[in-house]
Amino acid sequence: MTAPSISFEFFPPKSLEASFRLWDTIHTLAPLAPEFVSVTYGAGGTTRALTHEAVTTIGKTTGLRVAAHLTCVNASKEETLEIARSYAAAGVTDLVALRGDMPGGKPFQPHPEGFANSVELIEALAATGDFTLRVGAYPDRHPEAATDTADVDWLKRKIDAGADAAITQFFFEADTFFRFRDRCVAAGIDAPIIPGILPIENWAGVRKFATACGTPIPAWLDDAFETAKRDGREELLSTALATEMCSALLDDGVEHLHFYTLNKPQLTRDVVHALGLAPERQLEKVA
Repeated sequence: MTAPSISFEFFPPKSLEASFRLWDTIHTLAPLAPEFVSVTYGAGGTTRALTHEAVTTIGKTTGLRVAAHLTCVNASKEETLEIARSYAAAGVTDLVALRGDMPGGKPFQPHPEGFANSVELIEALAATGDFTLRVGAYPDRHPEAATDTADVDWLKRKIDAGADAAITQFFFEADTFFRFRDRCVAAGIDAPIIPGILPIENWAGVRKFATACGTPIPAWLDDAFETAKRDGREELLSTALATEMCSALLDDGVEHLHFYTLNKPQLTRDVVHALGLAPERQLEKVA
């Protein structure tokens, strides 16, 4: 039986200080032997050049398999495909293809000469034959979804368009993922559905982010972190919660975990070690 695999998501630095933080994150997590790492794209393509630079530099200097996020916001079809071609020329064979968000939280508006949605983008990228394509998935209802079934229906369209796998938005309870996975199977989706894991580095920040994303927040989490903050045990609670949820996912057949690191590696590293997913040499160092 193949051991479960892991991957990590980073975001491109916008300052010198952020550059140091990114490379510290990579230095900390690379020894955990991820299957791949991904680099995000800012809203409206605001970090397009930074993402490209980070992806190519990480690949050249670390040997890690790097997946670049690519969206169709504020760019023509030709501009978007040129970015994809530049990745292929640099030896990048993995893309996370997303519709993307407009700056300032505005409603999505396709570029006049651009792709209208993620399905069109995926079809064009799949036609090149150059990439392994991963896409986004939403175990909780996306804020723009018209119905409770829309997210699964849309994911089915993306897989049928040529996507190889999907990575979910973060969630707080393993049962949320299991229900979504069952709905995907019932809809005929047979591509891998990878759970996206967000270790809670700062509950106030994660709570705000979840609210903006439309991710339901269990009431017990507020109570747990209120108690943990009072007792000075927030980090311990965060590690325990992430480890417990990941363990439940693995016990129910999940074969890959994708961690949203927020360029803060310690908590993710601790969870990977607690799950016993680090290479033996890494586990020996911690022992």
